[in-house]
Amino acid sequence: MEQRPNIVFVLTDDQGYGDLGCHGNDTIQTPHIDRFYQDAVRLTDFHVGSTCAPTRAGILTGHFCNSAGVWHTIGGRSLLREDEWTLADALSAAGYRTGHFGKWHLGDSQPFRPHERGFDESVYHAGGGIGNTGDHWGNDYFDDTYFKNGVPTAYQGYCTDVFFREGMRFISENADQPFFCYIATNAPHGPLNVEPRYVDLYRDSTPHEDRARFYGMISNIDDNFGRLQSHLHELGLSDNTILIFMTDNGTATGVELDSEQYPQEGPGSYNAGMRGKKGSPYEGGHRVPFLVRFPNGQVAGGRDMPALASYVDFMPTLLELCNADVPNERSFHGQSIAPMLRGQDPPADWSGRVNVCDTQRVAHPVKWRKSSVMKKRWRLINGRELYDLDSDPGQRRDIAAEHPGIVSELRQDYELWWENISDQFDRDVPIALGGDDEEVKLTTHDLRNETCNGVWNHRQVRAGQVSSGYWAVDIRQSGRYEIELRRWPEETGYALTAAIEGDDSNWRRDSIKPEDAPAYEGGVALAIQWAQLTIGDANYQAEVDPAGTSALFTVELTTGPDQLFAAFHDHSERTIAPYYVYIRRLP
Repeated sequence: MEQRPNIVFVLTDDQGYGDLGCHGNDTIQTPHIDRFYQDAVRLTDFHVGSTCAPTRAGILTGHFCNSAGVWHTIGGRSLLREDEWTLADALSAAGYRTGHFGKWHLGDSQPFRPHERGFDESVYHAGGGIGNTGDHWGNDYFDDTYFKNGVPTAYQGYCTDVFFREGMRFISENADQPFFCYIATNAPHGPLNVEPRYVDLYRDSTPHEDRARFYGMISNIDDNFGRLQSHLHELGLSDNTILIFMTDNGTATGVELDSEQYPQEGPGSYNAGMRGKKGSPYEGGHRVPFLVRFPNGQVAGGRDMPALASYVDFMPTLLELCNADVPNERSFHGQSIAPMLRGQDPPADWSGRVNVCDTQRVAHPVKWRKSSVMKKRWRLINGRELYDLDSDPGQRRDIAAEHPGIVSELRQDYELWWENISDQFDRDVPIALGGDDEEVKLTTHDLRNETCNGVWNHRQVRAGQVSSGYWAVDIRQSGRYEIELRRWPEETGYALTAAIEGDDSNWRRDSIKPEDAPAYEGGVALAIQWAQLTIGDANYQAEVDPAGTSALFTVELTTGPDQLFAAFHDHSERTIAPYYVYIRRLP
């Protein structure tokens, strides 16, 4: 029996369609990806979720992100529903070894972490980027501490290099059996930290420092992608490996836009002529590169696949290419495009296919919010504007008034889509307490409130930025619990009311020019006087020791869903959500 193909999936963060040389950008240097493009099948009309976590939810489940519980990047709205069947689950059941390296962004706490969602091994940073609240304190892209299956572990080197290096180690260790290796870089997402030699490539060819850094981070990815290809070749795995390069949304920093969201293209600024960028309902927000090569599966040859395709097609397509079973009780919003990747014509009904992308980034999804309904050449934006990409690929002329029938048809298509996904909105996605003996760590990254606006990164923590709200939790075992509220994370040992003087990051100054070093220094003191905790039917209050590191409560909890509200109080009339909460079930 022929061995099933391996899968190596590289997903970059905030890199858009125009941020590659092979897509017409004559400033950026991506020679390895450009050569891969020459022999890959290129999806030229492929669409994702327009921001980080939503896209990741869709590619790993085959379901539209809103339905899977992921329509934001913070505020508890980036947690992938526990009952979702992931691509890693499916491939594990088919006999694959599964590994994930890099960005996850679908939950930092139990039961949402990657090694709890089907991955045998995972090396990852927390939150949506290095330096988010759940991440190890002091991480700055160099010589950081990441989580290996949940355990903080120190790694040497630049983040992208580490994630590719760990991915290639995983490939070597599993070369004699089918494997799924998912390398998800946090780059080129901000903060735009990278070694000076990569920035220097672009200082004279881009309009500002941020663009030079952004492009430098992509060139570093390209170097790593070249090493990855060489590694597969040296192991004799290239022909029987499905190798995919993809990005998670439109560009974040690769182009300037004017007030009408049109690209201001010129030297060092390129968006392949598309309107909009990350988070936009226009093409530049959600049409992304998708390059795939699998010679043993007749997926190669350097050709375009122009059919409309979506991130929800990703999982069913890979499962078909791998001949992996899909249980009868499982279904997808997408469908396999494997036959088209092999060069077959689209099925007869494909011309009527509808795809919808939206950007919510609110506590509760809002109908028509920042949406694009896609069908053949048509794009209906926000339920009102209509564009014909055949005659107007830059989406500059709204022709809704000229085609009321098309607008009505696309609005009906959206209504069917909304009905399909919205029945899940009221289901909460709680963090599990007491499911095992492991400590649970909550941070303000996942704090819920009606504005979906909270403290989600270390810089905000340092600045003492204030937010309030609650965490949705599910108590898995009744009993006594110890709940610890902290101003600073456990690994720092700082007192509740302490300020931070100087630089306590891991910033590697020997690799960065002094003028380019990020502002990681310092931390504001908060004059915390007392703490409050509400969970179950009880409310607890206690004065705090200013020299202590935390406010500690011992509580009795019973099984079931609940809301955990915690607060610090100082001299002002305000509620300060603890940035870090640690929960342990007592014997």
